[in-house]
Amino acid sequence: MFSKLFLSMLALVLGGAFFFRAEKSGPSEAPIVASTDPGNPVELGDVHWLRDLDTGMKQASLSGKPLLILFQEVPGCSNCTRYGSVTLRHPLIVEAIETYFVPVCIYNNKGGKDAEALKKFNETAWNNPVVRIVNAEGKDLAPRMPDFRSSAEIVSGMLLSLEKTGQEKPAYLQLLEEELMARETGVATATFTMYCFWAGEKAFGAIPGVVETAPGFQDGKEVVRVVYNPAVVSKTQLENLTKPKGITNCAKNEGFRTDQEPKYYLYQTKWRQVSMTSLQACRANLLVAEGNSPEPVLSPRQIAQGNKVKPGDKQAGCWTLGSVAKAND
Repeated sequence: MFSKLFLSMLALVLGGAFFFRAEKSGPSEAPIVASTDPGNPVELGDVHWLRDLDTGMKQASLSGKPLLILFQEVPGCSNCTRYGSVTLRHPLIVEAIETYFVPVCIYNNKGGKDAEALKKFNETAWNNPVVRIVNAEGKDLAPRMPDFRSSAEIVSGMLLSLEKTGQEKPAYLQLLEEELMARETGVATATFTMYCFWAGEKAFGAIPGVVETAPGFQDGKEVVRVVYNPAVVSKTQLENLTKPKGITNCAKNEGFRTDQEPKYYLYQTKWRQVSMTSLQACRANLLVAEGNSPEPVLSPRQIAQGNKVKPGDKQAGCWTLGSVAKAND
């Protein structure tokens, strides 16, 4: 039990995977929602992997999908277990791998066919995790991905591979890339007083560079707390770009207390029970506020999750990844 708890906490801290339950009592951590448990060793995460390169290449040839190959040490060092428990447990990364690619795992510390696959791709034995995306002939579709500290790298590689093979790049995966890159390079936090924090959250959630919003109270005033990528948008631009009047930049971020109904427009629908990243939740909230379905920014599994909600079911589920409370200036 201790090891599972430790790995879950590690995933939260290192991978940006913070799930919160939208309840009247406020945010609380909830389990990661992904595909059915494949019973993998921790180094392989939640992906259902093939373990034979020849089989994978045949499936790639028949399906027209690229191969996504993980070269991994199993059992492995902390770098290997971290990659499996963080990047390869992110539900949207897992879904994208299983949907658009033929996933194959090669153990880099074994002999036989594993050793032959290492030799074919000139990969090093007993190494940290490396991901390669190739076509059915084994030619690279994206640069080799050796950065086991980054979840954004594999998402960027998948998007590039989809583009090169003429496939549509799903909006949910593009939003995930944007958010992960922002969090890995460094985000900033700003708090703004508003005449209505629900309207403010809607407005800020539409601005490029914003990856997270939260309505709440600070010093007795309604405010919106915004987490953003300073390389894309500045604090001054945030204040000037939003449509509602009466916005004032707060001098501090301390003392913020979250409202009981974050993402108000989304909160009123069945979609509040769907696990989303914080950027997805921003865009989904905006779509719902404008009278549209949030489905364009959701993955197929997220849509299926929402469609399972029964009419009249008011129970709130996990629905955001990324916590304003845990973001730093």
